[in-house]
Amino acid sequence: MNYELVAESKGARVDWQELTDLTRGQPFVVERVRLVGSGVAVEGEFEPPQLAQLSADDQVFVAAFVRAHGSIKEMERIFGVSYPTVKSRLKRIAEQLDFVDTDPAPTGAADVVDRLRRGEISAREALAELEGPR
Repeated sequence: MNYELVAESKGARVDWQELTDLTRGQPFVVERVRLVGSGVAVEGEFEPPQLAQLSADDQVFVAAFVRAHGSIKEMERIFGVSYPTVKSRLKRIAEQLDFVDTDPAPTGAADVVDRLRRGEISAREALAELEGPR
């Protein structure tokens, strides 16, 4: 039985918590996305957001951490656990998430422009490097 049909037949709103409970931590793929109110639906294979792939307990922990503005002291108070326990759990959760590199190594062109700005090469040398071998 298709979960979407079951949920819609009950008139229930399916949220990530319910889907996480249903899948019991097993990987899943979303095959249809419907835009609410417009009637537009897109079909294909979509991975759910990373946070939706965490266990329900880890989702609650992450939400609490965000609400606590990243305060480990507040997390200790909320969950009644020690600093090392909070840090350990955050580390375990972080290992499950892919992170976007916010400071990637410069690409070839970016490196040339940076060297030009710093005065390490002339404009003519920069152009020659950017144009590559002829």
